[in-house]
Amino acid sequence: MTAGQRHDRIGYDQVMAGIRMPRRRGRPRTRPARLLADKAYSVAAIRTGLRRRGIAATIPERRDQRKNRLNRGSRGGRPPRFDTDRYRQRNTVERAISKLKQFRAVATRYGKRAYMYLATVDIATIKIWLRDLTKDQQHTA
Repeated sequence: MTAGQRHDRIGYDQVMAGIRMPRRRGRPRTRPARLLADKAYSVAAIRTGLRRRGIAATIPERRDQRKNRLNRGSRGGRPPRFDTDRYRQRNTVERAISKLKQFRAVATRYGKRAYMYLATVDIATIKIWLRDLTKDQQHTA
């Protein structure tokens, strides 16, 4: 966890190292098949690291990177592969974060200790889950 004013990219290495996706049998996967990220993660070091680990990246190219690549002409290389339809799937995650940010304590991070903040996020997540659960039950009844 980083400070509230720090960029998320700072914690990228820790997040990637901590990935553990359970399987039906055997060890958990530590390498996702694909990474969807926003333009802030469109950095050569991140793209190279993903390529080295065999992880497909769906990260839009930043405007300045595109301009520099085009200015170099044929030496600028190919644009990175980008799947627009797959990138739209990030919307699900963005909506979930938006729901969490509706809770003032999560959005402003009043807690000074990481464990307090994570507990606040857990409580907010449970409240969202219960709220959505009751909405679903009302619609089916």
